[in-house]
Amino acid sequence: MELPLGALLRHHANRKERSAPAVVHPPESVTWGDLEARANRQARFLRAHGVQPGDFVSIALPNGAQLFESTFAVWKLGATPATLSPRLAAPEARAILELVRPRVFIAESNDWGCAAVSPQAAAGEGWSTEAFEEAPPAKYWKAMTSGGSTGRPKVIVDHKPAVQDPHAPIRGQPVDGVVLNPGPLSHNAPFLYAHMALFCGSRLVSLGRFDALEVLAAIECHRVQWASFVPTMMHRIWSLPAADREKYDLSSLQTIWHMAAPMPPWLKSAWLGWLGPDRLWEGYGGTEGLGFTALSGREALSRPGSVGRLVSQGAMKVLDQHGDECAPNEIGEIFFLPSGGPGSTYHYLGAEPRRTPDGWETFGDLGHLDAQGYLYLADRRTDLIVRGGANVYPAEIESLAAGYEGVAACVVIGLPDPDLGRSVHVIVEPQSGAAIEVVALDTYLSTQLAAYKRPATYEIVNTPLRDEAGKARRLALREEREAWLRKGVAFRMSRHGVVGTPEGESDAANIRL
Repeated sequence: MELPLGALLRHHANRKERSAPAVVHPPESVTWGDLEARANRQARFLRAHGVQPGDFVSIALPNGAQLFESTFAVWKLGATPATLSPRLAAPEARAILELVRPRVFIAESNDWGCAAVSPQAAAGEGWSTEAFEEAPPAKYWKAMTSGGSTGRPKVIVDHKPAVQDPHAPIRGQPVDGVVLNPGPLSHNAPFLYAHMALFCGSRLVSLGRFDALEVLAAIECHRVQWASFVPTMMHRIWSLPAADREKYDLSSLQTIWHMAAPMPPWLKSAWLGWLGPDRLWEGYGGTEGLGFTALSGREALSRPGSVGRLVSQGAMKVLDQHGDECAPNEIGEIFFLPSGGPGSTYHYLGAEPRRTPDGWETFGDLGHLDAQGYLYLADRRTDLIVRGGANVYPAEIESLAAGYEGVAACVVIGLPDPDLGRSVHVIVEPQSGAAIEVVALDTYLSTQLAAYKRPATYEIVNTPLRDEAGKARRLALREEREAWLRKGVAFRMSRHGVVGTPEGESDAANIRL
Protein backbone atom coordinates (compact mmCIF):
# COMPACT_ATOMS: atom_id res chain seq x y z
CA MET A 1 0.00 0.00 0.00
CA GLU A 2 1.53 3.29 -1.08
CA LEU A 3 1.59 6.15 1.41
CA PRO A 4 2.50 9.81 0.90
CA LEU A 5 6.17 10.37 1.65
CA GLY A 6 5.24 13.06 4.17
CA ALA A 7 3.27 10.50 6.20
CA LEU A 8 5.94 7.79 6.38
CA LEU A 9 7.76 9.08 9.48
CA ARG A 10 4.49 9.09 11.41
CA HIS A 11 3.66 5.63 10.05
CA HIS A 12 6.91 4.14 11.34
CA ALA A 13 6.89 6.11 14.59
CA ASN A 14 3.41 4.73 15.36
CA ARG A 15 4.23 1.11 14.60
CA LYS A 16 7.67 1.08 16.25
CA GLU A 17 8.79 2.37 19.59
CA ARG A 18 8.94 6.14 19.05
CA SER A 19 12.28 6.08 20.88
CA ALA A 20 13.82 3.71 18.32
CA PRO A 21 16.66 5.37 16.36
CA ALA A 22 15.81 6.43 12.81
CA VAL A 23 18.97 8.36 11.82
CA VAL A 24 22.36 7.86 13.41
CA HIS A 25 24.81 10.57 12.37
CA PRO A 26 27.60 10.51 14.95
CA PRO A 27 27.55 11.96 17.49
CA GLU A 28 23.81 12.56 17.00
CA SER A 29 21.08 9.90 17.05
CA VAL A 30 17.50 10.92 16.21
CA THR A 31 14.51 8.71 16.98
CA TRP A 32 11.53 8.13 14.73
CA GLY A 33 9.36 10.18 17.10
CA ASP A 34 11.80 13.08 17.22
CA LEU A 35 12.36 13.11 13.46
CA GLU A 36 8.60 13.20 12.86
CA ALA A 37 8.18 16.02 15.40
CA ARG A 38 11.02 18.05 13.92
CA ALA A 39 9.66 17.58 10.39
CA ASN A 40 6.23 18.78 11.56
CA ARG A 41 7.79 21.88 13.07
CA GLN A 42 9.82 22.55 9.94
CA ALA A 43 6.75 22.09 7.73
CA ARG A 44 4.87 24.78 9.65
CA PHE A 45 7.87 27.08 9.41
CA LEU A 46 8.18 26.57 5.64
CA ARG A 47 4.45 27.05 5.12
CA ALA A 48 4.72 30.38 6.93
CA HIS A 49 7.44 31.30 4.43
CA GLY A 50 5.03 30.70 1.56
CA VAL A 51 5.72 27.10 0.50
CA GLN A 52 2.69 25.67 -1.29
CA PRO A 53 1.89 22.37 -3.03
CA GLY A 54 3.78 22.07 -6.30
CA ASP A 55 6.64 24.37 -5.25
CA PHE A 56 10.32 23.54 -5.31
CA VAL A 57 12.33 23.99 -2.11
CA SER A 58 16.10 24.01 -2.59
CA ILE A 59 18.18 22.42 0.17
CA ALA A 60 21.94 22.88 0.55
CA LEU A 61 22.79 21.09 3.78
CA PRO A 62 25.59 18.72 4.75
CA ASN A 63 24.79 15.11 5.61
CA GLY A 64 22.91 14.87 8.88
CA ALA A 65 19.50 14.66 10.50
CA GLN A 66 18.64 18.26 9.60
CA LEU A 67 18.62 17.39 5.93
CA PHE A 68 16.09 14.59 6.48
CA GLU A 69 14.01 16.85 8.71
CA SER A 70 13.86 19.29 5.79
CA THR A 71 13.07 16.80 3.03
CA PHE A 72 10.20 15.23 4.96
CA ALA A 73 8.88 18.69 5.85
CA VAL A 74 8.86 19.61 2.16
CA TRP A 75 6.96 16.42 1.29
CA LYS A 76 4.41 17.13 4.04
CA LEU A 77 3.64 20.37 2.19
CA GLY A 78 3.15 18.65 -1.18
CA ALA A 79 6.33 20.31 -2.50
CA THR A 80 9.47 18.90 -4.12
CA PRO A 81 12.94 19.02 -2.52
CA ALA A 82 15.73 20.13 -4.86
CA THR A 83 19.12 19.40 -3.34
CA LEU A 84 22.49 20.91 -4.16
CA SER A 85 25.89 20.55 -2.59
CA PRO A 86 26.72 23.04 0.17
CA ARG A 87 30.31 23.00 -1.14
CA LEU A 88 29.51 24.50 -4.56
CA ALA A 89 31.20 27.68 -5.68
CA ALA A 90 28.87 30.68 -5.43
CA PRO A 91 28.45 31.26 -9.21
CA GLU A 92 27.48 27.63 -9.83
CA ALA A 93 25.08 27.59 -6.87
CA ARG A 94 23.41 30.78 -8.04
CA ALA A 95 23.06 29.38 -11.57
CA ILE A 96 21.29 26.30 -10.21
CA LEU A 97 18.96 28.37 -8.03
CA GLU A 98 18.05 30.48 -11.05
CA LEU A 99 17.02 27.29 -12.86
CA VAL A 100 14.95 25.90 -9.99
CA ARG A 101 13.45 29.19 -8.78
CA PRO A 102 12.59 27.66 -5.40
CA ARG A 103 9.96 29.15 -3.15
CA VAL A 104 12.42 28.80 -0.25
CA PHE A 105 16.15 28.06 -0.09
CA ILE A 106 17.32 26.18 3.01
CA ALA A 107 21.00 26.57 3.90
CA GLU A 108 23.15 27.02 6.98
CA SER A 109 24.45 30.41 5.80
CA ASN A 110 24.05 33.09 3.12
CA ASP A 111 27.62 32.76 1.86
CA TRP A 112 26.42 32.49 -1.76
CA GLY A 113 24.68 35.84 -1.64
CA CYS A 114 21.26 34.18 -1.95
CA ALA A 115 18.42 34.71 0.50
CA ALA A 116 18.30 31.54 2.62
CA VAL A 117 16.50 30.29 5.71
CA SER A 118 18.37 28.36 8.35
CA PRO A 119 17.12 24.87 9.31
CA GLN A 120 17.50 25.86 12.97
CA ALA A 121 15.13 28.82 12.62
CA ALA A 122 11.98 26.71 13.02
CA ALA A 123 13.03 25.62 16.51
CA GLY A 124 13.94 29.18 17.47
CA GLU A 125 10.54 30.51 16.44
CA GLY A 126 8.66 27.97 18.56
CA TRP A 127 6.57 26.25 15.89
CA SER A 128 4.48 23.31 17.08
CA THR A 129 5.76 19.76 16.69
CA GLU A 130 2.30 18.20 16.87
CA ALA A 131 0.84 16.07 14.06
CA PHE A 132 0.66 17.94 10.77
CA GLU A 133 -2.10 17.53 8.20
CA GLU A 134 -0.16 16.82 5.04
CA ALA A 135 -1.02 18.22 1.63
CA PRO A 136 -1.65 15.79 -1.26
CA PRO A 137 1.59 14.15 -2.48
CA ALA A 138 3.79 16.17 -4.80
CA LYS A 139 3.73 15.32 -8.49
CA TYR A 140 7.55 15.01 -8.45
CA TRP A 141 9.31 13.48 -5.46
CA LYS A 142 12.81 14.95 -6.03
CA ALA A 143 14.85 17.27 -8.21
CA MET A 144 18.59 16.58 -8.34
CA THR A 145 21.46 18.68 -9.60
CA SER A 146 23.52 16.98 -12.30
CA GLY A 147 26.99 15.68 -11.51
CA GLY A 148 28.47 18.71 -13.24
CA SER A 149 30.78 16.85 -15.63
CA THR A 150 29.62 19.03 -18.53
CA GLY A 151 30.30 22.28 -16.71
CA ARG A 152 26.75 23.47 -17.49
CA PRO A 153 24.31 23.30 -14.56
CA LYS A 154 21.12 21.36 -15.01
CA VAL A 155 18.50 19.92 -12.71
CA ILE A 156 16.80 16.57 -13.23
CA VAL A 157 13.19 16.48 -12.03
CA ASP A 158 12.06 12.94 -11.22
CA HIS A 159 8.53 12.14 -12.46
CA LYS A 160 7.81 9.57 -9.76
CA PRO A 161 5.11 10.97 -7.47
CA ALA A 162 5.91 11.45 -3.79
CA VAL A 163 4.44 8.15 -2.60
CA GLN A 164 6.02 4.86 -1.54
CA ASP A 165 4.99 1.43 -0.28
CA PRO A 166 6.86 1.08 3.06
CA HIS A 167 7.18 -2.66 2.48
CA ALA A 168 8.65 -2.43 -1.04
CA PRO A 169 12.36 -1.58 -0.83
CA ILE A 170 14.68 -1.48 -3.84
CA ARG A 171 18.03 -3.11 -4.68
CA GLY A 172 17.69 -5.68 -1.91
CA GLN A 173 17.47 -3.19 0.92
CA PRO A 174 15.98 -4.64 4.10
CA VAL A 175 12.68 -3.61 5.67
CA ASP A 176 13.27 -2.54 9.29
CA GLY A 177 16.98 -3.21 8.85
CA VAL A 178 20.17 -1.16 9.10
CA VAL A 179 21.47 0.76 6.08
CA LEU A 180 24.70 2.74 5.72
CA ASN A 181 25.02 5.91 3.66
CA PRO A 182 28.64 7.05 3.23
CA GLY A 183 28.03 9.41 0.29
CA PRO A 184 26.99 13.09 -0.06
CA LEU A 185 23.21 13.41 -0.05
CA SER A 186 23.36 16.10 -2.74
CA HIS A 187 24.08 13.28 -5.22
CA ASN A 188 21.29 11.12 -6.56
CA ALA A 189 22.30 7.63 -5.47
CA PRO A 190 23.03 8.52 -1.81
CA PHE A 191 19.83 10.62 -1.68
CA LEU A 192 17.76 7.84 -3.21
CA TYR A 193 19.05 4.95 -1.11
CA ALA A 194 19.24 6.87 2.17
CA HIS A 195 15.64 8.03 1.88
CA MET A 196 14.45 4.66 0.64
CA ALA A 197 15.90 3.13 3.79
CA LEU A 198 13.83 5.50 5.92
CA PHE A 199 10.75 4.98 3.75
CA CYS A 200 10.95 1.27 4.58
CA GLY A 201 11.57 1.64 8.29
CA SER A 202 15.29 0.95 8.38
CA ARG A 203 17.71 2.68 10.69
CA LEU A 204 20.00 4.87 8.61
CA VAL A 205 23.63 5.22 9.62
CA SER A 206 24.69 8.48 7.97
CA LEU A 207 28.29 9.63 7.70
CA GLY A 208 29.88 12.97 6.81
CA ARG A 209 33.07 13.23 4.81
CA PHE A 210 34.18 9.79 3.72
CA ASP A 211 36.77 8.10 5.91
CA ALA A 212 37.63 4.48 5.13
CA LEU A 213 38.30 3.42 8.73
CA GLU A 214 35.17 5.22 9.96
CA VAL A 215 33.07 3.31 7.43
CA LEU A 216 34.39 -0.08 8.55
CA ALA A 217 33.98 0.85 12.21
CA ALA A 218 30.37 1.96 11.58
CA ILE A 219 29.52 -1.32 9.83
CA GLU A 220 30.80 -3.29 12.81
CA CYS A 221 29.32 -1.00 15.48
CA HIS A 222 25.81 -0.75 14.03
CA ARG A 223 25.65 -4.18 12.40
CA VAL A 224 24.96 -2.64 9.00
CA GLN A 225 23.21 -4.95 6.53
CA TRP A 226 23.19 -2.89 3.31
CA ALA A 227 25.55 -0.27 1.88
CA SER A 228 26.21 1.50 -1.40
CA PHE A 229 29.66 2.73 -2.47
CA VAL A 230 31.34 4.32 -5.44
CA PRO A 231 34.63 2.84 -6.70
CA THR A 232 36.65 5.73 -5.23
CA MET A 233 35.43 4.75 -1.76
CA MET A 234 36.19 1.09 -2.38
CA HIS A 235 39.68 2.03 -3.58
CA ARG A 236 40.31 3.97 -0.36
CA ILE A 237 39.10 1.08 1.78
CA TRP A 238 41.22 -1.41 -0.15
CA SER A 239 44.27 0.88 0.15
CA LEU A 240 44.19 0.59 3.95
CA PRO A 241 46.83 -1.64 5.49
CA ALA A 242 45.48 -5.19 5.46
CA ALA A 243 45.66 -5.37 9.25
CA ASP A 244 43.40 -2.31 9.57
CA ARG A 245 40.99 -3.50 6.91
CA GLU A 246 40.60 -6.98 8.35
CA LYS A 247 40.27 -6.18 12.04
CA TYR A 248 36.61 -5.17 11.70
CA ASP A 249 33.70 -7.59 11.83
CA LEU A 250 31.75 -7.15 8.58
CA SER A 251 29.69 -10.31 8.93
CA SER A 252 26.42 -8.36 9.23
CA LEU A 253 26.80 -7.04 5.67
CA GLN A 254 24.38 -8.83 3.37
CA THR A 255 24.48 -6.55 0.32
CA ILE A 256 26.92 -4.01 -1.13
CA TRP A 257 26.12 -2.09 -4.30
CA HIS A 258 28.62 -0.06 -6.27
CA MET A 259 27.78 2.30 -9.13
CA ALA A 260 28.11 5.89 -10.41
CA ALA A 261 31.63 5.48 -11.87
CA PRO A 262 33.66 2.83 -13.72
CA MET A 263 35.03 0.06 -11.51
CA PRO A 264 38.64 -0.98 -12.22
CA PRO A 265 38.63 -4.75 -12.87
CA TRP A 266 41.53 -5.34 -10.47
CA LEU A 267 39.63 -3.59 -7.68
CA LYS A 268 36.44 -5.53 -8.37
CA SER A 269 38.44 -8.77 -8.26
CA ALA A 270 39.99 -7.74 -4.94
CA TRP A 271 36.60 -7.09 -3.33
CA LEU A 272 35.13 -10.31 -4.70
CA GLY A 273 38.01 -12.17 -3.11
CA TRP A 274 37.71 -10.28 0.17
CA LEU A 275 33.94 -10.37 0.84
CA GLY A 276 32.87 -13.09 -1.57
CA PRO A 277 30.64 -12.91 -4.66
CA ASP A 278 27.30 -13.31 -2.91
CA ARG A 279 27.31 -9.88 -1.27
CA LEU A 280 28.59 -7.69 -4.09
CA TRP A 281 26.36 -6.12 -6.76
CA GLU A 282 27.06 -3.59 -9.49
CA GLY A 283 24.56 -1.24 -11.09
CA TYR A 284 24.53 1.19 -14.00
CA GLY A 285 21.92 3.84 -14.62
CA GLY A 286 21.31 7.56 -14.27
CA THR A 287 19.30 10.10 -12.34
CA GLU A 288 17.00 10.39 -15.37
CA GLY A 289 15.67 6.88 -14.70
CA LEU A 290 15.89 5.82 -18.35
CA GLY A 291 17.06 2.31 -17.51
CA PHE A 292 19.10 0.30 -15.04
CA THR A 293 21.39 -2.71 -15.40
CA ALA A 294 22.52 -4.99 -12.59
CA LEU A 295 25.25 -7.58 -12.17
CA SER A 296 25.64 -9.99 -9.27
CA GLY A 297 29.01 -10.96 -7.89
CA ARG A 298 28.52 -14.48 -9.23
CA GLU A 299 27.94 -13.12 -12.73
CA ALA A 300 30.98 -10.87 -12.37
CA LEU A 301 33.23 -13.90 -11.92
CA SER A 302 32.36 -15.15 -15.41
CA ARG A 303 31.89 -11.73 -17.06
CA PRO A 304 34.60 -9.43 -15.66
CA GLY A 305 34.11 -5.84 -16.72
CA SER A 306 30.37 -6.09 -17.35
CA VAL A 307 27.81 -3.90 -15.60
CA GLY A 308 25.07 -6.46 -16.12
CA ARG A 309 21.84 -6.84 -18.02
CA LEU A 310 18.83 -4.56 -18.14
CA VAL A 311 16.60 -5.16 -15.10
CA SER A 312 14.30 -2.13 -15.41
CA GLN A 313 11.24 -2.01 -17.60
CA GLY A 314 11.87 -0.69 -21.09
CA ALA A 315 14.60 -1.46 -23.60
CA MET A 316 18.30 -0.83 -24.25
CA LYS A 317 20.44 -0.88 -27.39
CA VAL A 318 23.82 0.32 -28.67
CA LEU A 319 23.99 2.54 -31.77
CA ASP A 320 26.92 3.46 -34.00
CA GLN A 321 27.69 7.00 -35.20
CA HIS A 322 25.21 6.61 -38.07
CA GLY A 323 22.35 5.60 -35.75
CA ASP A 324 22.45 1.93 -36.75
CA GLU A 325 22.31 -0.79 -34.11
CA CYS A 326 25.73 -2.24 -33.33
CA ALA A 327 26.54 -5.91 -33.63
CA PRO A 328 27.44 -7.80 -30.43
CA ASN A 329 30.80 -6.65 -29.00
CA GLU A 330 30.89 -3.53 -31.22
CA ILE A 331 31.35 -0.29 -29.28
CA GLY A 332 28.76 2.44 -29.76
CA GLU A 333 26.58 4.80 -27.75
CA ILE A 334 24.15 3.27 -25.24
CA PHE A 335 20.47 4.22 -25.62
CA PHE A 336 17.39 3.48 -23.51
CA LEU A 337 13.65 3.65 -24.08
CA PRO A 338 11.58 3.65 -20.84
CA SER A 339 8.43 1.55 -20.83
CA GLY A 340 6.33 4.71 -20.44
CA GLY A 341 7.85 6.25 -23.55
CA PRO A 342 10.03 9.33 -24.11
CA GLY A 343 9.90 11.88 -21.31
CA SER A 344 8.00 9.60 -18.97
CA THR A 345 10.63 9.39 -16.21
CA TYR A 346 11.98 12.96 -15.88
CA HIS A 347 12.43 16.39 -17.36
CA TYR A 348 15.38 18.78 -17.27
CA LEU A 349 15.61 22.30 -16.00
CA GLY A 350 18.37 24.04 -17.94
CA ALA A 351 19.00 21.44 -20.65
CA GLU A 352 17.37 19.52 -23.46
CA PRO A 353 17.42 15.72 -23.70
CA ARG A 354 19.37 14.05 -26.50
CA ARG A 355 16.90 11.71 -28.19
CA THR A 356 16.68 9.86 -31.47
CA PRO A 357 13.71 10.71 -33.71
CA ASP A 358 11.87 7.64 -32.37
CA GLY A 359 12.43 8.59 -28.71
CA TRP A 360 15.48 6.60 -27.58
CA GLU A 361 17.68 8.51 -25.17
CA THR A 362 21.27 8.32 -23.95
CA PHE A 363 23.33 9.28 -20.91
CA GLY A 364 26.19 9.90 -23.36
CA ASP A 365 28.05 6.71 -22.45
CA LEU A 366 29.83 4.36 -24.84
CA GLY A 367 29.93 0.58 -24.53
CA HIS A 368 28.96 -2.72 -26.10
CA LEU A 369 26.57 -5.59 -25.54
CA ASP A 370 27.67 -9.20 -25.75
CA ALA A 371 25.57 -11.90 -27.39
CA GLN A 372 23.77 -12.59 -24.08
CA GLY A 373 22.78 -8.96 -23.53
CA TYR A 374 25.40 -8.10 -20.91
CA LEU A 375 26.56 -4.49 -21.11
CA TYR A 376 30.20 -3.40 -20.97
CA LEU A 377 31.07 0.30 -20.61
CA ALA A 378 33.87 1.99 -22.52
CA ASP A 379 33.62 5.67 -21.52
CA ARG A 380 31.55 8.80 -21.92
CA ARG A 381 31.38 10.20 -25.44
CA THR A 382 32.32 13.65 -24.16
CA ASP A 383 35.44 12.18 -22.51
CA LEU A 384 36.58 10.26 -25.57
CA ILE A 385 40.03 11.28 -26.86
CA VAL A 386 40.47 10.97 -30.62
CA ARG A 387 44.22 10.72 -31.20
CA GLY A 388 45.36 10.51 -34.79
CA GLY A 389 41.97 9.08 -35.78
CA ALA A 390 42.06 6.37 -33.07
CA ASN A 391 39.72 6.33 -30.07
CA VAL A 392 41.33 6.44 -26.63
CA TYR A 393 39.03 5.78 -23.66
CA PRO A 394 40.23 7.64 -20.52
CA ALA A 395 38.49 5.17 -18.19
CA GLU A 396 40.82 2.38 -19.34
CA ILE A 397 43.96 4.37 -18.48
CA GLU A 398 42.46 5.68 -15.23
CA SER A 399 41.63 2.14 -14.17
CA LEU A 400 45.21 1.00 -14.73
CA ALA A 401 46.73 4.04 -13.02
CA ALA A 402 44.47 3.62 -9.98
CA GLY A 403 46.09 0.23 -9.41
CA TYR A 404 49.58 1.71 -9.24
CA GLU A 405 51.06 1.93 -5.76
CA GLY A 406 50.60 5.32 -4.15
CA VAL A 407 47.91 6.62 -6.52
CA ALA A 408 44.79 7.91 -4.77
CA ALA A 409 42.98 9.08 -7.92
CA CYS A 410 43.66 9.73 -11.59
CA VAL A 411 41.91 11.71 -14.32
CA VAL A 412 42.88 11.43 -17.98
CA ILE A 413 42.05 14.20 -20.44
CA GLY A 414 42.91 15.05 -24.05
CA LEU A 415 44.98 18.13 -24.79
CA PRO A 416 45.39 19.81 -28.20
CA ASP A 417 48.15 18.37 -30.36
CA PRO A 418 49.08 20.01 -33.70
CA ASP A 419 49.94 16.69 -35.30
CA LEU A 420 47.55 14.13 -33.79
CA GLY A 421 44.61 16.36 -32.87
CA ARG A 422 44.69 15.32 -29.21
CA SER A 423 47.32 13.92 -26.89
CA VAL A 424 46.76 11.92 -23.71
CA HIS A 425 47.43 13.85 -20.48
CA VAL A 426 47.40 12.08 -17.10
CA ILE A 427 46.65 13.97 -13.87
CA VAL A 428 47.54 12.03 -10.72
CA GLU A 429 46.59 12.64 -7.09
CA PRO A 430 48.97 10.70 -4.80
CA GLN A 431 47.89 9.08 -1.59
CA SER A 432 48.85 10.99 1.54
CA GLY A 433 52.60 10.79 2.03
CA ALA A 434 53.21 8.91 -1.23
CA ALA A 435 55.75 10.00 -3.83
CA ILE A 436 54.94 9.06 -7.41
CA GLU A 437 57.91 8.39 -9.68
CA VAL A 438 56.48 9.46 -13.02
CA VAL A 439 58.99 7.57 -15.14
CA ALA A 440 58.12 4.37 -13.27
CA LEU A 441 54.38 5.07 -13.65
CA ASP A 442 54.86 5.71 -17.36
CA THR A 443 56.78 2.45 -17.73
CA TYR A 444 54.03 0.60 -15.87
CA LEU A 445 51.29 2.02 -18.10
CA SER A 446 53.29 1.55 -21.28
CA THR A 447 53.59 -2.17 -20.68
CA GLN A 448 49.79 -2.49 -20.57
CA LEU A 449 48.60 -0.06 -23.23
CA ALA A 450 48.78 -0.05 -26.99
CA ALA A 451 51.22 2.53 -28.35
CA TYR A 452 48.49 4.93 -29.50
CA LYS A 453 46.97 5.01 -26.00
CA ARG A 454 50.17 5.82 -24.16
CA PRO A 455 50.22 9.13 -22.26
CA ALA A 456 52.22 12.05 -23.62
CA THR A 457 52.30 14.11 -20.44
CA TYR A 458 51.79 13.70 -16.71
CA GLU A 459 50.92 16.01 -13.86
CA ILE A 460 50.93 15.53 -10.08
CA VAL A 461 48.40 17.57 -8.09
CA ASN A 462 47.92 18.09 -4.37
CA THR A 463 44.15 18.62 -4.35
CA PRO A 464 41.40 15.99 -4.69
CA LEU A 465 40.53 15.08 -8.27
CA ARG A 466 37.25 13.39 -7.43
CA ASP A 467 34.55 14.29 -4.96
CA GLU A 468 33.04 11.93 -2.41
CA ALA A 469 30.64 10.61 -5.01
CA GLY A 470 33.54 9.61 -7.26
CA LYS A 471 32.83 12.38 -9.78
CA ALA A 472 35.57 14.34 -11.55
CA ARG A 473 35.26 17.84 -12.98
CA ARG A 474 36.85 16.67 -16.20
CA LEU A 475 35.73 19.56 -18.36
CA ALA A 476 37.01 22.13 -15.86
CA LEU A 477 40.36 20.33 -15.64
CA ARG A 478 40.66 20.24 -19.42
CA GLU A 479 39.68 23.88 -19.90
CA GLU A 480 42.15 25.05 -17.25
CA ARG A 481 45.04 23.26 -18.92
CA GLU A 482 44.04 24.42 -22.38
CA ALA A 483 44.13 27.98 -21.02
CA TRP A 484 47.71 27.38 -19.88
CA LEU A 485 48.60 26.19 -23.36
CA ARG A 486 47.06 29.29 -24.93
CA LYS A 487 49.38 31.35 -22.73
CA GLY A 488 52.28 29.60 -24.41
CA VAL A 489 53.06 27.17 -21.60
CA ALA A 490 53.61 23.67 -22.97
CA PHE A 491 53.53 20.34 -21.23
CA ARG A 492 56.81 18.96 -22.47
CA MET A 493 57.25 15.27 -22.58
CA SER A 494 57.75 12.55 -24.52
CA ARG A 495 57.76 9.07 -23.04
CA HIS A 496 61.06 9.68 -21.30
CA GLY A 497 60.84 13.22 -20.04
CA VAL A 498 58.09 14.93 -18.12
CA VAL A 499 57.46 18.34 -16.70
CA GLY A 500 54.44 19.16 -14.61
CA THR A 501 52.21 22.20 -14.40
CA PRO A 502 54.16 25.46 -14.59
CA GLU A 503 54.88 27.17 -11.31
CA GLY A 504 52.24 29.68 -10.32
CA GLU A 505 49.51 28.29 -12.59
CA SER A 506 47.99 25.95 -10.01
CA ASP A 507 48.85 24.01 -6.90
CA ALA A 508 50.20 21.16 -9.00
CA ALA A 509 53.66 19.94 -8.05
CA ASN A 510 56.34 20.17 -10.72
CA ILE A 511 57.87 16.88 -11.73
CA ARG A 512 61.62 16.85 -11.98
CA LEU A 513 63.39 13.92 -13.56
